[in-house]
Amino acid sequence: MKKVNLEQLAEEEWSSPKGTFAGSSRNISESLGRQPTSMDLRLRHPFDVEVCRIPPGKAPYPYHSHSAQWEYYQVVSGNGVVRHAEGTTDIGVGDAFLFEPGQPHQLRNTGVVDLVVLVVADNPVGESCHYPDSGKWLVRSPERALIRSAGLGYYDDEE
Repeated sequence: MKKVNLEQLAEEEWSSPKGTFAGSSRNISESLGRQPTSMDLRLRHPFDVEVCRIPPGKAPYPYHSHSAQWEYYQVVSGNGVVRHAEGTTDIGVGDAFLFEPGQPHQLRNTGVVDLVVLVVADNPVGESCHYPDSGKWLVRSPERALIRSAGLGYYDDEE
């Protein structure tokens, strides 16, 4: 059995070039040995688990949907709002919600302290993402590339 302690995991931070998107995560699955680019399902793991921290006023990612991936979220601390196909929904401690493939979504911290969420996602092979606000697609085949009709940067036309 492999065990990790969340408090001992390194927190990986990110920010978009203009600062619109920012956050950090502790990737529990990779710390337990998940190899995200492996095609061996035993090394890939059937699901991915992370703790995501979103600073006040920020969204961690652009509004997007997944072609094949399911994502479960549980709010650990803080509060915010989720943008989805039907509008927006306020979220706070104890709230849990799920997005199935094809459902666009985005979290934003609307509070004054960090919004912390536990994220559990399955790991489908051949996953891609669509970004409705910019008309981009992220394609993994097997490398990760953002496209319209030519290669793009992750934050192009998002901020």
